[in-house]
Amino acid sequence: MPKIVVDVMPKAELLDPQGKAVAGALARLGNEHFSAVRVGKRFELTVDGPVDEAVLSSVREIADELLSNSVIEDVVNITVVDEAGEHSAAAASGALA
Repeated sequence: MPKIVVDVMPKAELLDPQGKAVAGALARLGNEHFSAVRVGKRFELTVDGPVDEAVLSSVREIADELLSNSVIEDVVNITVVDEAGEHSAAAASGALA
């Protein structure tokens, strides 16, 4: 069965305290290669049946209304992953913000 992956990130203009904590931990552990970290959410929705434009439209609506808080978060990517684990280029939506 295919899956639809929805990635949600904090809005760029807002402070990300969890990301800041991870960045601090990385530095304390000697990982000086990273200047910043942003922490987001990933949702995997398993689809019963084929993924068509109607399903993708429903996922976009669900992502905006349920999976993200539009005041502080952006839905940044919606991607279809087939049963073999490969991303479908035709269904990948890129940045949605």
